Amino acid sequence: MSGSVLPADPGTWVRGITVRQPWATCVLAGKSIENRPVHWPWRGWLLLHAGQRTERAPQRDPLVATTIRGRHLHTGVVLGIARLTGCHQDSVGAPPCSPWAQAGTWHLVLADVHELPLPVPFAYGQLGAWKPTQALVDQVRLQLPQLSPETTS
Repeated sequence: MSGSVLPADPGTWVRGITVRQPWATCVLAGKSIENRPVHWPWRGWLLLHAGQRTERAPQRDPLVATTIRGRHLHTGVVLGIARLTGCHQDSVGAPPCSPWAQAGTWHLVLADVHELPLPVPFAYGQLGAWKPTQALVDQVRLQLPQLSPETTS
């Protein structure tokens, strides 16, 4: 899809999500659920941005420790992309939908995760969905030229 004409505003087809480490690296390594305090109605591509902070306590969790073993925990960079395909909460009394799901939170369902060969420095970020600049999307597309509104994987 590298020859396709993209919408003038990348915010119409791609958003960013900031995830603290080690969770951002866990997403790249197969964590398909990202926990958030509020429902996200938006669906589509998300730039995976590793925030400036690294949480140390989760690194002692066996699931997290095994997932990130041998991987560098980059911060302040876009690490990859994923498609947000759904958002739900587990039913009261039901088992969690994933080992990554935290009770009482909304679970963003991520698919089609692609790690960038070279992380793209980007200091901005916020916990809600944010609209990336065209310059940032262009830097990501240099490494993943197939990324466009039409791509499904």
